[in-house]
Amino acid sequence: MTSANQRDQRDQYNHDDSHRWRPSPGEQSAERFWEDFYEEKDSVWSGKPNALLVREVEGVTPGTALDLGCGEGGDAIWLARQGWRVTAVDVSATALRRAEGHAAEAGVGDRITWQRHDLARSLPEGSFDLVSAQFLHSPVAEEGEREDILRRALDSVAPGGVLVIGSHAAWPSWVDSPPQDVHFPAVEEVVGALRLSDGQWTVEVAETVESELTDPEGRPGRRHDSVVRVRRAG
Repeated sequence: MTSANQRDQRDQYNHDDSHRWRPSPGEQSAERFWEDFYEEKDSVWSGKPNALLVREVEGVTPGTALDLGCGEGGDAIWLARQGWRVTAVDVSATALRRAEGHAAEAGVGDRITWQRHDLARSLPEGSFDLVSAQFLHSPVAEEGEREDILRRALDSVAPGGVLVIGSHAAWPSWVDSPPQDVHFPAVEEVVGALRLSDGQWTVEVAETVESELTDPEGRPGRRHDSVVRVRRAG
């Protein structure tokens, strides 16, 4: 699984992505789907960081960070520029090659380690002060796969560290006929699916956020996303 990354800082919504949501779970491997996804274009995302991640992390004392579903590296590069040492993960080798090149161009390549993982099967070893899971939605994920990944991501959070989850809460306003029946979790579902242990975790943020965007024709639109930030006891 990878993420549909980079927002509004989120000008990817100026493109019509609906055709990318046609496969059903089990029809295609995650690796093949996301390789095809990135090979369609020389560049997919804006290169800017996800706005919700910036909102939750900007100004925080940097440490070690894990970026799950890093795509072409926008979030990882932004974190590295803030002083974080980043491990960035994606299932697509094409995305990782592009991301590594962008990081070198930005002068932060020495602060980022790139790893290829299918998150449904493996995560990097170690613990991190920040684990970022931004928009881990995949049309080829099995039922419950995303929730399982997020629960396992909790194990990667160091004592006193945080997990920040950005999720889509609905299709953008201009999608009248969704190309696939996709369930976008409410913020309460995201928190509930983590199955947090009492006394071990604190829910610091759990909000639904409305963003103003432009549709593929350049007309004003909006999108509802959610952001969850949980902290492990120190």
